Amino acid sequence: MELSARNQLPASVKDVRMGEVMAQVVLELAGGGELVAAITRDSAERLGLQPGKRVLAVVKATEVMVALP
Repeated sequence: MELSARNQLPASVKDVRMGEVMAQVVLELAGGGELVAAITRDSAERLGLQPGKRVLAVVKATEVMVALP
């Protein structure tokens, strides 16, 4: 599948926490960082998300904030 989104990060699923409506998906990025996504439970089930599965994290945002620690 080709997407126009430029922010595509290869990752693997580290954990999936299913709620009644939403799922919290923890992704491990190639450099060892983590990204957490909130998606619908239906989407998580349809994609068959489970630990170890290789995925692409596609980030689409109209604004990104940068702060100093």
